Amino acid sequence: MDLDKTPARPRTPERFEPGEGCLTTAIRIPVRIVVLVLVVPVRMVWDLLAAGARVVYRSVLTPVGRGIALACSWAYKTLLAPVGRVLGVVLGFLGKVLFVWPWVVLWRYVVVPVVRYGLVVPLVWLYETVLTPVGHGIAFVCSWVYETLLTPVGHGLVWLVVTLVVAPLGWFYRAFLTPVGREIADAICVAWRIAGQISRAIGRALKWLAWVLVGQPVSWIYRTVCTPVGHMVRDHVWAPAKKAAVETGRAVGSALRSAGHTVRQARRDAWRALVGAPRPAEPVKASLDGARTLGGTTTVPGVVPAPEICLRKQV
Repeated sequence: MDLDKTPARPRTPERFEPGEGCLTTAIRIPVRIVVLVLVVPVRMVWDLLAAGARVVYRSVLTPVGRGIALACSWAYKTLLAPVGRVLGVVLGFLGKVLFVWPWVVLWRYVVVPVVRYGLVVPLVWLYETVLTPVGHGIAFVCSWVYETLLTPVGHGLVWLVVTLVVAPLGWFYRAFLTPVGREIADAICVAWRIAGQISRAIGRALKWLAWVLVGQPVSWIYRTVCTPVGHMVRDHVWAPAKKAAVETGRAVGSALRSAGHTVRQARRDAWRALVGAPRPAEPVKASLDGARTLGGTTTVPGVVPAPEICLRKQV
């Protein structure tokens, strides 16, 4: 299963240094076989964990981190920064008043004079008059002891340590530990590359097996069974049912409209039976000469119009 999608690096040729002995050649093949057996499960677990970590990072952590960063940035810029500046100014002033200035006054006017005149001056006098002569004498004695006693003893101890400890350890490191460590490191590198190839081969095999056992049967069932059944249901069940539903809706709508019209007609007939038919309006007839009857506005044909009475005062 090719999870990391990184191109395989070209295999570097095995390194052989001049002067390799039989010990190096004897331990190389068994060490590489053992390391390969141990590294293959580790490499497969590593590939799975790397793929899961990339999926979680891309789909969960990145959006959540961006949202949290934006929220924190907004809260910092709009809330915390102004409040922090104000609190900084206030607390700074209060801190100076309550903590700095009292200690400054105490240090400047109490501690410094006391330490200077009560401790420093006596110690300086003691150093100049007592400790300096004593120190000169001790230095003279120590230099004499170092030159005449400790230097020869130290040279002997250094020669004894180099001869009995350092030289054997250096030979053991060069002759045994260096070849063994180099072979183990090379075996781990080769086993890691082989484990990656084995992991990718197993992944491809699992992918092919999943396609053969699941994907191909499902695809065949979809093409040969589900698609014809769906077309048959669409053409012979869904389309007739839809057409019948549309026609039924139209018939029900027509029946409802007819029933409403019948109910309105019956209501009008019942109203006429109770209160009678409405009286028809009389037509307005205009007279031949346009005369009007007194006190009315209706003109009657063949009637002499009455004189109009003018209520205004004649001039």
